[in-house]
Amino acid sequence: MWKYFVFAVGVLSAQDFTKDVQPIFAKRCQGCHGPAQQMAGVRFDDPEAVLKGGYSGPIVVPGKSAESKLIARVSSEKKGFFMPPVGERLSAAEIGVLTTWIDQGAKVPAQSAKAAPAKSAPWSFQPIRRVTPPDVRNRAWVRNPIDNFVLAKLEAEGVEPSPEANRTALIRRVSLDLIGLPPTPREVEDFVTDNRADAYERLVDRLLASPHYGEKWTRLWLDLAHYADSDGYEKDLVRPWAWRYRNWVIAAINSDMGYDRFTIEQLAGDLLPNATTEQRVATGFQRTVLVNREAGVDRKEDRFEQTVNRANTVGTVWLGLTVGCAQCHNHKFDPILQKDYYQLTAFFNNVEEADIDAPLPGEIGGYLRARPQYDRDRAEILKKYNIAELQAQWEPHMREAIDHPGVNLEWDFSVTSFRAMVDSAAKLIQTEPAKRTIRQQDTLTNYFVRNPGPEFAKDKDLLASLKEARAALEKLDASFTPLTQAMTIAESATPVPTHIALRGDFRSPGIEVPPGTLSALPPLKVSGTPTRLDLAHWLVSPENPLTARVAVNRYWQELFGKGLVRTSEDFGMQGEKPTHPELLDWLATEFRDHGWSRKHILKTIVMSAAYRQSSHARKELLTRDPDNSLLARQVRLRLPAELLRDSALEASGLLDDEIGGRSVRPPLPPGIAELGYANSVKWKEDTGKERYRRGLYIHYQRTTPYPQLTNFDAPESVVACTRRERSNTPLQALNLLNDPVFLEAAQGLALRILKEAPADEGSRIDFAFNVCLGRKPNEREKERIAKYFDEQAGIFAKDRDSAAKLFSTPLEGVDPVKAAAWVGVSRVMLNLDEFINRE
Repeated sequence: MWKYFVFAVGVLSAQDFTKDVQPIFAKRCQGCHGPAQQMAGVRFDDPEAVLKGGYSGPIVVPGKSAESKLIARVSSEKKGFFMPPVGERLSAAEIGVLTTWIDQGAKVPAQSAKAAPAKSAPWSFQPIRRVTPPDVRNRAWVRNPIDNFVLAKLEAEGVEPSPEANRTALIRRVSLDLIGLPPTPREVEDFVTDNRADAYERLVDRLLASPHYGEKWTRLWLDLAHYADSDGYEKDLVRPWAWRYRNWVIAAINSDMGYDRFTIEQLAGDLLPNATTEQRVATGFQRTVLVNREAGVDRKEDRFEQTVNRANTVGTVWLGLTVGCAQCHNHKFDPILQKDYYQLTAFFNNVEEADIDAPLPGEIGGYLRARPQYDRDRAEILKKYNIAELQAQWEPHMREAIDHPGVNLEWDFSVTSFRAMVDSAAKLIQTEPAKRTIRQQDTLTNYFVRNPGPEFAKDKDLLASLKEARAALEKLDASFTPLTQAMTIAESATPVPTHIALRGDFRSPGIEVPPGTLSALPPLKVSGTPTRLDLAHWLVSPENPLTARVAVNRYWQELFGKGLVRTSEDFGMQGEKPTHPELLDWLATEFRDHGWSRKHILKTIVMSAAYRQSSHARKELLTRDPDNSLLARQVRLRLPAELLRDSALEASGLLDDEIGGRSVRPPLPPGIAELGYANSVKWKEDTGKERYRRGLYIHYQRTTPYPQLTNFDAPESVVACTRRERSNTPLQALNLLNDPVFLEAAQGLALRILKEAPADEGSRIDFAFNVCLGRKPNEREKERIAKYFDEQAGIFAKDRDSAAKLFSTPLEGVDPVKAAAWVGVSRVMLNLDEFINRE
């Protein structure tokens, strides 16, 4: 009691803050939101923040405890208002300490204020260290510095590394990892028989130079970008040009564009000086957000959701942080203030959608020849149906409803629908007709012809005329091939202010905040208001400790099944710490020092002895290191959805390996498209060679995704996905056996066996194993497959009609029954555990 008497008579020194006041703040946080407990946006683990206050103003008024919100909260009895909301309340004596401290000026020692935030900062916020690889005893095992870090830990634990995988397993592993396709039998043979010392390095270099390398690593990036070919939500309209951004990613990765430039162009390519078309196409990364086209949705809400999605994606992709947790309040665990969060969203609040022409090589000539006639035909249709005059009557009604909502409910509904279906609709219709671009004119006219508003809807004859005009325009468009377009972004000419959304509700704006980065990380040093370009440069700046660590961790995750940080989406306090922190920093430094080269860091990893280890699970480590945290071996990984399909098509000889281009629609099981809203999903199955393109190019409809992708754990493309789950379900087995694509693959493989292998049964079995697994079968395997072949032949001999249906391509000199039996064998081969996994 003596110390409280001292406080009461006014003897409180600055030193006593640390001893007496700060412990109360620590207690004050209990039961609330952990170290980042929120009260009006204040962190109580940061004394200076307590004095500065939050988004609703100061909570402490020095010298005036009666006017301080802090005292009002801790002394209140009102439920939902008093603090802390749960747990033990502050005692009268503790409230007295706070009251006296405030009345005497609320002084805080400088060293206390500076030291506190560092205590709660995650390890990942510390600068990247230049680490010298440790020395090891078994130097003969080491192939590059990665091995020093891995082996040093193994030796400290008294564990030996695993031997190197055999050459057949090694070429299949590195081929699947780098280009996403299995090696051909010829490639396997060439590598296995290559006795040169640099044979493996030559193999790696060849794979990195393959155009299929870009396809493999683009798929991982599209998971992060949550790419899809449709809007999502109820209407889920198709985005016919979304693939143009995917093309850019493939080209950028194949050219080994530095990750720093890769970052800058996707976040702010439109803001670069004299931005090229490709640099603007890169900003399609920010058009992958979902768009709600439902007319009844508040457009401000939809825009808010898009803005926070963009900010959350940046936080996940480049910072590896769960920044979205600060949307409603200060982050519960990481040093991310709610104010920080909305400063981050401010970079994207000024974004506008901008669709542009982005022609591919060879397109322009034909387009220029065809466009004049198209324009003449279009003008004739518009003139025939008097569209210009009718549209001129329609537009003023729409502008009036936009400027004065609530006056005419029918026109209000038209405006609501217009805003939902057309990007930047209000800006478009309020632009003077003479100042509209050709694209804007066509967009507005096409919309009007389909949605002429309530006045014209009353005139049945006029409505019928507009219907004819719509049909004529659609027929004309179907006969004309436009230039390829791209979904991009641009900066609004009129700055849009950003406010903190109180409790994360866009309808409750708090104080206005400028664009900014996370206060716990190195500051963004710019003069004036920072832009998205400044944000992009900050992300890849040498001072930022997260971007390089997060990127190399994902590359490691792809090559070893798990990252050095297992929670690749969370480098914060709730995420796991790295199993090899020095190795992570060495990789991050190596990445940055070599021009942010993805190819360099991937080659460095796959050239290591650690990567080349056998994946055989050693009994002595099953209980000691079940998760392979020590990296004493490689791991067997089930192929992701797209690679399973690609491998089956490659083995069957059906794969169309064209690079880039539009999305394709392979066979879809009955009833899937019908699950879409109001039968709006139209899945016109491709019938040519494009149906056999790689899984990367399959059209992804968000509300009705391609079942094979879903069955094998492809993400939903709603938010950024940093790591796919790997499930094991009966439905997956049925998919591989009965899906039309996999059945066609089995038929194609059977055709290869019959046409390319010697006619005897044993040679054909050898050929099947060689094509599918890159090796010959052992005697037991060969015997088992031969027995299965005989069983299948016996079954089909009794049902020749089924045999004819299963293999409908007659081959001279081949019994249809045996041909069908080889289809059965092929189905087995494409379902083998060794085929659907990489060793």
